Amino acid sequence: MSAPDTPEGAAAPLVFDRPLARRYLERAARAGLADFLVDRVAEDLDLRLSAIKRDFSCALDLGGPGEQVRDALRRRGVARVVRAPVGQGLGGDVVVDEEALPFAPESFDLIVGVLSLQGVNDLPGAMAQIRRALKPDGLFIGCLPGGATLTELRQAFTQAEAETTGGVSPRVAPFADVRDMGALLQRAGFALPVADLESLTVRYGHPLRLAADLRAMGAGNALVDRLRKPLRRDTLMRMAEVYLQRFADADGRVRATFELVWMSGWAPHESQQKPLRPGSAKARLIDALKVDADAMAAVPRRKG
Repeated sequence: MSAPDTPEGAAAPLVFDRPLARRYLERAARAGLADFLVDRVAEDLDLRLSAIKRDFSCALDLGGPGEQVRDALRRRGVARVVRAPVGQGLGGDVVVDEEALPFAPESFDLIVGVLSLQGVNDLPGAMAQIRRALKPDGLFIGCLPGGATLTELRQAFTQAEAETTGGVSPRVAPFADVRDMGALLQRAGFALPVADLESLTVRYGHPLRLAADLRAMGAGNALVDRLRKPLRRDTLMRMAEVYLQRFADADGRVRATFELVWMSGWAPHESQQKPLRPGSAKARLIDALKVDADAMAAVPRRKG
């Protein structure tokens, strides 16, 4: 899912059936969520916050499906954490819709949205609301699945469906592109935007075990353009065969890629570092990079 360049005033395209996605998550919560990925992301969040030398008094855990993010924030000394899941049966303090946040401006000095914003249709609008809910110099940290997430499953389903039905329907959601996230933060009004990428490989004894885990995460197919017919058994079985043929290791276990796009930005404040005006620099770039000027002068210049 990349940040769409929606014209001002135009409605965001409907990619996700959000009521259906919420029902998937609530169903998974009733059965017992598979939360290994949330555990991993919460550990990474803890490490990232440890590098930030400031205190936060009031934080929002936006959309977190479990207690892991709240626990990580409390370990970092955050006095008050508001949990705001996006479905019933997930605990928390208030159920929210990420596209219509109910919080007053400047309510929090830290907002964390991990593994919760990937199903938002109007992501730029949601990010702007997050920025408004932050106090000046407040921090937002988010984590979304990246574009390579479940690439093996996507490829296996594409081949299996083409062979068994003669066509292909969308079954794996589009995910975030790290190249767009910095621009998205700037568009929403954040200062000092940063985006980076982490890749995680999980191994399974069988592709259908992966499918069961995705269901237990609440990650069913909630695409608006999904095929409205039940998945054929022969397609599912062929998908598993293709997956085993193409993505199994020597021990027979199969790989599943989860790419994590992290992004962060600050609500603007006068104390923050500002970029210099063009022409106002007091030092040459070559000096800042500690490059030998004579050596650089001897480097041949490319023509054209």
